[in-house]
Amino acid sequence: MRIEISRDVFRLAEVFTISRGSRTQADVLTVRLDDGHHVGWGECVPYARYNETLDSVTSEIAGLPGDVTRAALYDLLPAGAARNAVDCALWDLEAKRAGKRVWELAGLAQPGPEITAYTLSLDSPEKMQAQAAKHAHRPLLKIKLGTPDDMPRLEAVRAGAPAARIIVDANEGWSAEVYADLAPHLVRLGVQLVEQPLPAGEDDALLGLDRPVPVCADESCHDQSSLPKLKGKYDVVNIKLDKTGGLTEALALRDAAVAEGYDVMVGCMVGSSLAMAPATLVAQGALITDLDGPLLLAEDRPEPLIFDAAGVHPPVAKLWG
Repeated sequence: MRIEISRDVFRLAEVFTISRGSRTQADVLTVRLDDGHHVGWGECVPYARYNETLDSVTSEIAGLPGDVTRAALYDLLPAGAARNAVDCALWDLEAKRAGKRVWELAGLAQPGPEITAYTLSLDSPEKMQAQAAKHAHRPLLKIKLGTPDDMPRLEAVRAGAPAARIIVDANEGWSAEVYADLAPHLVRLGVQLVEQPLPAGEDDALLGLDRPVPVCADESCHDQSSLPKLKGKYDVVNIKLDKTGGLTEALALRDAAVAEGYDVMVGCMVGSSLAMAPATLVAQGALITDLDGPLLLAEDRPEPLIFDAAGVHPPVAKLWG
């Protein structure tokens, strides 16, 4: 089996800003596995927060043997972007060889559309209110916060989209005291969830803290091994394939988290429809689906995911799986 790796760039429709910085394009790695008869493919987005670069992830993938299997992959690569792209490509290849869909191979029910959040970029309150008004028709908005001036931004978004459900991503930018101070206002403004308010290494401060707005672990939750450290701190776990290292571990993490009483959010990095496609299977029945990466792009893959009033639809076979 030949492993091919390419770097692809997708222009964003608008500048996308979070508390860690801004970007105008999505830089992704595409992996193709060619057995001479079928080609399976997958995508990953290396993330600097986890010390990943395009070069480092490329090197990890290039070092794999040509006969790698999904079972062997978990002993060869750690959880992260590199394993994700290869795992998803292997699933796609298996489906093409079998003439079946991935959800069938995985023993899952046939997937359907799920309402997805749409993320508003961090900006001035005035511009965020304008963004919110432009997207007020969307049922679920996600707000990037994590700065000293979060309340004016939140008030502005609510004014711009009075009927939308709202979730907040603080990107590790708060402290326990900030969360406690803001919580009554979050409740007043109808915020339904706060994602990763504290830095992952400092989240013990959440133990015993009253959480009137549910708190979701993102940077604190990567794979099943993360779960024991979350107890008493979080109500929800955010499953991203670039963190779990692929669909195989994402499905296992989902089942383990639900068994331990957590609600599930399924999120993404900013990537193309190919990156979101496997995640739509994990998102079935999730409390929150946040797979809006393609909606932020000015260009996408051929046969992209469909987004409509019903939400994000599972991929057609020509895209993936």
